[in-house]
Amino acid sequence: MDETKYWMWLSMVFGTGSRRIWEAMCLFTSAQEAFEMLTDGSVVLKLTENEWERLRSTPLSAAAKFVEKCRNDGVEVIGYSDKLYPSQLRHLFNPPAILYYKGNISCLTGTKTITTVGTRSASDYGMRAAETICSELAAKNFVIVSGFAVGIDIATHMAAAGRKRPTACVMGCGVDVDYPKPNQQFREKILQCGGVFISEFPPGTQPHPQNFPSRNRILAGLGRAALVFEASVKSGSLITARLACEQGRDVLVLPPPDIFSSRYSGNIQLLRDGAEPFYGAEEILELYKLGSPVEEEIRDSIEAEYTGREAGIVWAGRTDIEADENEELPVKKTRKRPKKAKEEIPSVPEENRVADADDTDNDELTDIQQRIVTELRDGSLHADEICRRLDIDSAELMTELTELEIVGAVRSLPGKMYELYR
Repeated sequence: MDETKYWMWLSMVFGTGSRRIWEAMCLFTSAQEAFEMLTDGSVVLKLTENEWERLRSTPLSAAAKFVEKCRNDGVEVIGYSDKLYPSQLRHLFNPPAILYYKGNISCLTGTKTITTVGTRSASDYGMRAAETICSELAAKNFVIVSGFAVGIDIATHMAAAGRKRPTACVMGCGVDVDYPKPNQQFREKILQCGGVFISEFPPGTQPHPQNFPSRNRILAGLGRAALVFEASVKSGSLITARLACEQGRDVLVLPPPDIFSSRYSGNIQLLRDGAEPFYGAEEILELYKLGSPVEEEIRDSIEAEYTGREAGIVWAGRTDIEADENEELPVKKTRKRPKKAKEEIPSVPEENRVADADDTDNDELTDIQQRIVTELRDGSLHADEICRRLDIDSAELMTELTELEIVGAVRSLPGKMYELYR
């Protein structure tokens, strides 16, 4: 059964990319059940004022119409339970509930995917390495995953297209948005070669800076390993590399041609922190060889697709998604699920409401981000120590730290240490 409209409804109520979707989904075995029980009052769930308002004012028909409109406009839409949903993303801390795409999304399923990152203003050395190595990998049936930015990203995409092989472009905007402008000339070529443009952001969404931390977790997650070609210490590539590491992916780094060049200061930092160097396609091929953990992961995903067991995956009871202390999710089933869902949504008792998450003194930072900043005011701290003090999951902490790095509030130091950016 196509549950896309129900996933879309959840995204409309909780917001694109919101982990609140998964806090709620711990209570249900399907997106349809979530809609039915949330809209008829079968579950008492403490939500913010905005969430309650959207829940009351968003009928299922609105979600279905939006899905239909996207498809009519040439943008495909799938939900988390769809069989085309990339299996690599199911294991993220906060997987996208909805994915929008143009092209052949099945190129990501059961294949040797690898994420490539690097600077927009790359050197000749970095560009030559990216083009040569990714061309060799594409010839060996690797699917290159990158961010479609100018510089290293587009060089790796076009290396794959030059071999007439598919490549995946993960966007920080809607897949129909012409961004970045210089790269639009390459879109058709990528699609002709069986590639795909993919995003969790609805069509028409512009490339706002706050979109990219969210985008980067998908970029890191889709590849079964990550290659860093050229990055400075302030490069967004380091954030993607760190996310890949947090997701249990191998991170390989191109050795710099000049250890004194600031262009490669990020490469040096990653190598010091334990990333593996690569000198050509051989190291990557070794990582994916028969019998390796990566190859076994690919084989498992193919078996899952063949048997169909992931199409109906159950996520209820996930232990890696927890509510903030100010966002309680007491779950009390007051009666059995009705046979038929109702479009009319009842009013919410005052005692079941909580303060809106937007009602904070600092509009730019979330509550958990403000708490992180407070802990760092007395000096740098190790990520594990921050987790201990705030009593939060390490994966959640890394997501929040990534967003704080993007907005320039904190910066990372070697050895998973963090400090305020002064």
